[in-house]
Amino acid sequence: MNQLLGISTMVMGGTGVLFALLLTYTSKKFAVEKDTRIEEIEEVLPGANCGACGYPGCSAYAEAIVQDEASITLCPVGGTNVASQIGGIMGIEVEGANEPLIARIKCDGGKNCTNTFEYRGIQDCHAADALHGGQQSCKYGCLGLGSCVAVCPFGAININENGVAEVDPTKCTGCGVCVKECPKAVIDLVPQNAKVHVLCKNKERGKEVRQKCQVGCIACKICERTCEHDAIKVENNVAKIDYSKCVNCMACVNKCPTKAIKDVSKNEASVCCHS
Repeated sequence: MNQLLGISTMVMGGTGVLFALLLTYTSKKFAVEKDTRIEEIEEVLPGANCGACGYPGCSAYAEAIVQDEASITLCPVGGTNVASQIGGIMGIEVEGANEPLIARIKCDGGKNCTNTFEYRGIQDCHAADALHGGQQSCKYGCLGLGSCVAVCPFGAININENGVAEVDPTKCTGCGVCVKECPKAVIDLVPQNAKVHVLCKNKERGKEVRQKCQVGCIACKICERTCEHDAIKVENNVAKIDYSKCVNCMACVNKCPTKAIKDVSKNEASVCCHS
């Protein structure tokens, strides 16, 4: 009996060793070598893993580039400089560098806007928005509860004294994470050098806007008539700027009766200091 048990044990042990050797041989024989360019591109990428390129992280993006599944210009954080370095690795020339984009909050309501009720729930914009669209009478404005602040991977957003989200242009990389997070869609990516912005997205008629917010766009079209460059139009009751035509002349800023159009460059220094 003991002899039979010993033989069984040896057979099982031998079988195990055989399988181990077989697995080792198979793994080496059929191993897929990782393209060294993937690691080279990973070293070039900023490592923010923000997902702005459309991939889960920098590693996944690098692999997609090597497999010809992604453009080398999808990283807004690294910009043209990183794209050029990746192009060198891949042997691709980068054509026509685009102007860098940064996030802007298209709202200046906050304390300038009336509330319909006092919100005491979870300090999260999505939670507030789920409750009758939030506490503000204007259902298009920033709720000021900081969901964008929480998701920004670069610490580029804060809630200012007016109760509205504010972007630090020196830290913003234009990754777009905050744009996707905002339930009110009041965050846009705009050219970094653009100084003039319409800080309102309310599509209601002027009279209704006036009753809810002191600094909202009332669609009076004075800005349209003032602009000599055809760079601003009122669409769906709110002014919109064509940044390809705007020359930052400030004519619309000076004429806007509600100050919904602002020269944001005047506030850049204070924004940087608050962060």
